[in-house]
Amino acid sequence: MSKAALSSLFHLSAPAAFAGALAFSAALTPSLVPRSGMLQGGLAGLAFAAAYLLVVLLLLIWQTLGLPVPRGRGAERAGASLKALGAVVMVAALAQASAWQNEIRLLMELEPVETVRPLTIALTAAVLAFVLIWLGRLFRLAVGVIERRLSRHLPPRLAFVTGLIGAVFVFNLLGNDVLLSRIYTALDKSYALIDRALPEDQPPPLDGLRSGGPGSLLSWGDLGAEGRNRVADPLDAATIAEITGAPALEPLRLYVGLGSASTPEERADLALREAIRIGAFERRRLVLATPTGTGWVDPAAMVPLEVVTGGDVATVSVQYSYLPSWLSLLTVQSYGVQTAQATFSAFHRYWQSLPEDSRPELWLFGLSLGALHSDLSADLYDVIAAPYTGAFRAGPPFAGQSWQHLTADRAPESPAWRPLYGDGRVVRFINQTSGSTPPPAAPDWGPVRILYLQYPSDGITFFSPSLLWRRPAWLSGPAPHDVSPNLRWLPLVTFFQVGFDLLTATTTPAGYGHVYAARDYLYGWQSLLNDPPLSTEAMARLNALFHARNL
Repeated sequence: MSKAALSSLFHLSAPAAFAGALAFSAALTPSLVPRSGMLQGGLAGLAFAAAYLLVVLLLLIWQTLGLPVPRGRGAERAGASLKALGAVVMVAALAQASAWQNEIRLLMELEPVETVRPLTIALTAAVLAFVLIWLGRLFRLAVGVIERRLSRHLPPRLAFVTGLIGAVFVFNLLGNDVLLSRIYTALDKSYALIDRALPEDQPPPLDGLRSGGPGSLLSWGDLGAEGRNRVADPLDAATIAEITGAPALEPLRLYVGLGSASTPEERADLALREAIRIGAFERRRLVLATPTGTGWVDPAAMVPLEVVTGGDVATVSVQYSYLPSWLSLLTVQSYGVQTAQATFSAFHRYWQSLPEDSRPELWLFGLSLGALHSDLSADLYDVIAAPYTGAFRAGPPFAGQSWQHLTADRAPESPAWRPLYGDGRVVRFINQTSGSTPPPAAPDWGPVRILYLQYPSDGITFFSPSLLWRRPAWLSGPAPHDVSPNLRWLPLVTFFQVGFDLLTATTTPAGYGHVYAARDYLYGWQSLLNDPPLSTEAMARLNALFHARNL
């Protein structure tokens, strides 16, 4: 490689580099969840590259329009000063990075760290920024190649625009159809193997009322890993009775795996026939618990439900994917909606046919992507004559239209992270503080009860593409108890910060981020079901169970 080529390899536009330095530094400021040094470096490098490439694009447009550009020795000295100032800003931000991360860690009751390894952050950011900037340069090269070939036949500006469109097409083809499709195929195979794995210490149940047990319509192997874990949960009638001090029933847990049938409709029909077989409609409460993308049903939600109901409950879950929720959202979201709709339709139709005075309460539950699909499972016009009893939605994803509508139409005096909607007869929102500091007095629940459990530090709930250009409503007013008061909205940077929070929201301790604690589920179920509260002694025993199971 020649000296000129080597020099151009590391040459950076001064205005773009300074913008990148500002973005790098801003990315290290507090966000919603704590991060490791390498992850912080990845975020900072991405922010640097995005700001750099954006300014380069603006400069390119400026030059294409024929507008004046500073040149000469004065421009060179100004550029060197800008680069030096940017370096100082980045060093100062790296020196403060540990303190910023400890702000979040202390809010989440984590031990502070002595250092987040600024050198690790800097090196990771440098490598990622280098790669992304050179991808941008390759893109510009592709634009130039196409532009030069077309300039013989087209006006210069039209040739440039056509070259830009052509380069976008080529990079999109290579990125989506080649790279991303292969990554998705590899992930799909890996998660499929995990889902089908049968641990030697997990034999089929001996109870005929459990999915995969004797007489069941379902095969134990077809339930998938998450389905088998759900059915085999050790909480039984004896344990419930020991906690509550009252007789209890064996809770019914029905799970249909992705391998149990080939279509959503067939799996829904299989779930209904199995529910009838085990007597699910004879219980006081029937809960359609829509799983997350991996098929997981959060035991932190199910344990308090089964305890407060004394086991007089049946839960039904039908799997639609074995991929993580964020990947399912990007690839098979419609399949999850189809499964949730088919399941609800089958159960609601049968439930509605039963005598009104003898059918169970019908509840919907979902966490994360399960909350979104559960929300979309029931059409208002299909249930208006016989509405379900209520719904419990935890960690609702930002893409949910119902959640967006309720948040936007909240009472003006309420914050976006804990909205007050209407008079509270139909919809209510709670978070970690609700058990100790209830919201203002609200009328009794109406005939249909919908409850949202969401944490202010949950990036899956509070991410939005509009963070690129607009300050979010949830950053207005005083910061909630689990969000740093130093979290500030900055165009572009906050989008990447909360985007990383979305991907790492499940790495927090229980009670923060996207890890919902059993104590908050308990408060939610007690509020919805309106049963007599557990005694002080029972609560102590239940909390001990939560602690023992790390819920």
